[in-house]
Amino acid sequence: TALRAAYGSGEPLPEVLAGPDAATELAGSPCHTVLNGITGSIGLAPTLAALEAGRVLALANKESLIVGGPLVKALARPGQIVPVDSEHSALFQALLGGTRAEVRKLLVTASGGPFRGRSRSELAEVTPSEAMAHPTWEMGPVITVNSATLVNKGLEVIEAHLLYDIPFERIQVVVHPQSAVHSMVEFTDGSTLAQCGPPDMRLPIALGLGWPERVPDAGPVFSWTEAMSWDFYPLDEEAFPAVPLACRVGALGGTAPAVFNAANEECVEAFLAGRLPFTGIVDTVAAVVEEHGTPDGTGLTLSDVLAAEKWARARARDLAARSATATAEARA
Repeated sequence: TALRAAYGSGEPLPEVLAGPDAATELAGSPCHTVLNGITGSIGLAPTLAALEAGRVLALANKESLIVGGPLVKALARPGQIVPVDSEHSALFQALLGGTRAEVRKLLVTASGGPFRGRSRSELAEVTPSEAMAHPTWEMGPVITVNSATLVNKGLEVIEAHLLYDIPFERIQVVVHPQSAVHSMVEFTDGSTLAQCGPPDMRLPIALGLGWPERVPDAGPVFSWTEAMSWDFYPLDEEAFPAVPLACRVGALGGTAPAVFNAANEECVEAFLAGRLPFTGIVDTVAAVVEEHGTPDGTGLTLSDVLAAEKWARARARDLAARSATATAEARA
């Protein structure tokens, strides 16, 4: 009655969906484009629903592609997925400059997070508040910590591999603190195309919603009348082992990426709660991945992914609890 009074007798009432399947139901409803911006692997079911319903999928939920890669790729028609992550949107645009056979390398840029330049030993005492202070982007807690550990960049490498079918050995992470160059494509003739813009998500979101057309004045532009400098550095894989670990996980395929992602989410939660040191996040994820072993990459199902995630979360919580206990005993 209150809704009817608010909307008037001639206006259709909005439909309200609730419960664990609400997002999945919404993603499959009649529309042109579905923007999936859910955080975490919980976004997999809505991704599958949108693809199965034939919608254009503007994908900001990288985890759904990573944990369910074969399932997503089996449903997606050519051009049905338009990436919204700034890095993959950049690759998407730069790849228009040549054929897939002409691509030599994908160069995924990373800001380096708040701890760029620190050694592994210097990272051991990092606090949650320090990890939450990202120098470029304002994001939620999980993705902000993932950016500090560079787990997020590892996930993006897996996503780039799945989106563009480029082997992991031809995908390289380059540290670029200004976040002005969002990623680059190197072609076989030696030319490199870069997609640039201020660090503002309005442009990739608008491209995902408006594709194949660009939305006029969707985001800010650089002032080319002012001096500015852009820096690029190689990735320190010893201090930030998440990227090489993600490459190994992605190459394993099957349920390994789901284990990697789920274990990381649990470890980030443990770190934020003070139960795990900063360097313990990736160390624990690596231990869970190692224990998982080499998965069977054939015939992957949604139930396989969910079961692997459930096991990984439980195992990560157990290892994090042991770490907390050992730390407390050492301090005592």
